[in-house]
Amino acid sequence: MDPTVHLLLSVSAFVGTHFVSSTALRPALVRRLGEPAYLALYSCAALATLAWAIVAYRSAPSIPLWPGLKLVPAFVMPFACILLTCGLWGPNPTSVGQGARLEEPEPARGILRVTRHPVQWAILLWALSHLAARGDLRALVLFGGLALLSAFGMPAIDRRKARAGGEGWRRFARATSVIPFAAIAAGRNRLRAAEIGLWPPLAGLVLYAVLFYLHPVITGVRPY
Repeated sequence: MDPTVHLLLSVSAFVGTHFVSSTALRPALVRRLGEPAYLALYSCAALATLAWAIVAYRSAPSIPLWPGLKLVPAFVMPFACILLTCGLWGPNPTSVGQGARLEEPEPARGILRVTRHPVQWAILLWALSHLAARGDLRALVLFGGLALLSAFGMPAIDRRKARAGGEGWRRFARATSVIPFAAIAAGRNRLRAAEIGLWPPLAGLVLYAVLFYLHPVITGVRPY
């Protein structure tokens, strides 16, 4: 099989695995397997297809499409890392198993005042910045696929949560936004830096420094 076609198939499998949760197949599997077994099966499938995509990416040839903008990640990745650590640090009603938080008096706190999908935005920024930096066909397939997954995954998560969350979700959605700072700009929320704290952003910057330093070891490519 052509290595680029192999990469395309693996990325398609990875992306398709994630969109199962937005189809009618998810509730059918949950009813048949139970929630814990479904989540375990889903996680195994996601990890297996991700590993497949990484192996296929390493085997695919680098076919240049445009001059790589190698400095883009250096400017974008600090923000991506901060969004990632802030998003993972605190609770989020859009995450698996945290829907009950919609019933709290103020579920949109911390980084959720900026965007209700901080982790998805971190992945999107990471994928787009690395796509710009690489500028070749295999990067377009892998990072483009990951970018599409995050970009379309955010509204897909919202639709699924809206079906299950009722008034609690509608209240949360009115106070937050998909686009960063949109709810704040519209006057539906306001930024409270104290809720985010110092440690989550600092952890993001430390993560960025570690990834920058270890980038040649992890990927075999210098980050500049």
